[in-house]
Amino acid sequence: MTPYQQLQEATRAERDWLLTTPLLTRALTGEVSRTEYLAFLGQAYHHVRFTVPLMMACGARLPDRLGWLRTALVEYIEEEHGHEQWILDDIRAAGGDPEAAAGRAPEPATRLMVAAVRDEIAHGNPVGFFGMVQVLEGTSTALATQAAERLQASLGLPDDAVRYLTSHGSLDIGHLAFFEGLVNRLEAEDLVAVIDTARMVYRLYGAMFRGVEARCAGGSATRELADALV
Repeated sequence: MTPYQQLQEATRAERDWLLTTPLLTRALTGEVSRTEYLAFLGQAYHHVRFTVPLMMACGARLPDRLGWLRTALVEYIEEEHGHEQWILDDIRAAGGDPEAAAGRAPEPATRLMVAAVRDEIAHGNPVGFFGMVQVLEGTSTALATQAAERLQASLGLPDDAVRYLTSHGSLDIGHLAFFEGLVNRLEAEDLVAVIDTARMVYRLYGAMFRGVEARCAGGSATRELADALV
């Protein structure tokens, strides 16, 4: 298998756990409430706003032997810069309060997801950051466009209330092909770091979605986070 195929195979169980999250499966059939959609956007804001800083931190800590990855990071930064503002615009267009969403503390799973990747960059192997890329872009291509269409139809949302989802569904298809080429150039020790980080982020991203659902139902996100880390 190629390194990219090894990454896909090694993270299959965690990816399947994420993709069977009830909130995600309901989104694909248009059965998510406006409250749940706005809550998801709020959590998306709180991790997307760290995407570019994490990329910059990764690039700064890459060893010389991986200097070629900095070129890729520059391209990613150019693509991702400002996307957190898109999310706030979506919140406003969907009838929510973007200022309140930005000022609200993120759920524990969202906070831990960012912290885990930051820690891997600072204290482990900075290439592990690309495990987060695997999770977020892979999930976007699998779900974002279809979910946006279903949610827009079921909730009666205008086009400018689903910009984040629709843009990432199409944008990340091209990103994944680019990402596959990068992974296939990695040495074994770096691939292990990407796999380990991807496994963790899949679990925490799934816990984020489960936490959104629990919180909107009047419960707590703590149990979902604990289940994710078992």
